Amino acid sequence: MLYWYDPMVPGQRFDKPGKSPFMDMELVPRYADEQQDDGGVTISARQQQNLGVRTAAAQLRELNLQLDAYGSVATDERGVQVIAARANGLIDKLYVRASQQQVKKGQALAQLWIPDWSAAQQEYLAIRKLGDSALTSAARQRLALQFMPEAIIRQVERSGQPQTRITITAPESGFINKLDAREGMQVTATQGLFELASLDPVWMVIDYPQAQAGLLQVGDAVAASSASWPGERFTGEVSELLPNVDPLTRTFKARIVLKNPQQRLKPGMYLQVQLAQNAGAKPVLAIPQEALIGSGDRNRVLVAEGNGHFAPVDVVAGLAQDGWVEIKQGLQAGQQVVTSGQFLIDSEASMRSALPQMAGQAGVKQYQTLGVVEAVDGATVTLSHDPVAELQWPAMTMDFTLPAGGLTRRDWHRQQGDVPL
Repeated sequence: MLYWYDPMVPGQRFDKPGKSPFMDMELVPRYADEQQDDGGVTISARQQQNLGVRTAAAQLRELNLQLDAYGSVATDERGVQVIAARANGLIDKLYVRASQQQVKKGQALAQLWIPDWSAAQQEYLAIRKLGDSALTSAARQRLALQFMPEAIIRQVERSGQPQTRITITAPESGFINKLDAREGMQVTATQGLFELASLDPVWMVIDYPQAQAGLLQVGDAVAASSASWPGERFTGEVSELLPNVDPLTRTFKARIVLKNPQQRLKPGMYLQVQLAQNAGAKPVLAIPQEALIGSGDRNRVLVAEGNGHFAPVDVVAGLAQDGWVEIKQGLQAGQQVVTSGQFLIDSEASMRSALPQMAGQAGVKQYQTLGVVEAVDGATVTLSHDPVAELQWPAMTMDFTLPAGGLTRRDWHRQQGDVPL
């Protein structure tokens, strides 16, 4: 037994029995000693030698699916922080005077003078002297509601004096991405003064061709390298597959998050990214890429079935790498496919399949059977018919579109390689 097929669509092959996806009928086995009517051709050994026919077996193998891409480093926008003024005041001192300046966690950025805090702090000190814990707690809460830091309130309690100057510090290490503060400038509450960006981690946006879209998945591990740091690899993972396609290059884009603990990667640097997809992957059925015959939206191969017979088979192709292409449907491991001379054989098979159609319907063999009309719905009739032995059809139920004028005699014939009509 070679394979299973639907007699109505003999060009489609299946590797196991079951229901046909095309009609309500069981798949039929094809045996090696059967006369084949599959649109193929039989070629003598001498003709095969003249055509230079070579074959290769479909086999299970691990494809080395790798992706080499390039991209530039960018700031991780999810780690950008805006440092704002806590209240109306004046920038008394500015310690960072230019954007892109590197800062460390806890480093002083500016000193702010906030005279509005003085009255509230003096009131708190006066109430605190009364010794009423409830009133003292309420007054202290009012200070916190004015965005006064806990450290300033404690300093007021220790010194017994109003504290109207506050030092703004960097909440983490990074660089000043945006500077909107100048010494002597008057500011209002919640006004942004600094934009702090981190260099660990960093983003990298890469471009990759549409043909390799299946290689990338969110969460895939990657390794990047830079000519600035030869021999060093920066690890990370795919964060997002971006939805937009570059209108000029027609390439997809992906965002990668790279670890950068020593902050060697800087925004704007150009990196190469390697992605190995086959780690731990199962072997896939594959054939040499030259065996695949593409025509429009279909792919097919020529299968060598022995005794010089070659038959075209529709296949569903997957990813290709290193001269091999994955076959998702249509072939089984061990089947021989033609890798050289297949285009001449395929052309010959196509011409022979077309000859009966060119000759007209007069010479088409006809078949008859008995059937029962099960239902009529508008212009559609449901018909259950007996087996058709000549076509190897079992008994089945089918829907037909009624011709103008109602029910009539129905003749059956089969065109080469097509569904019987």
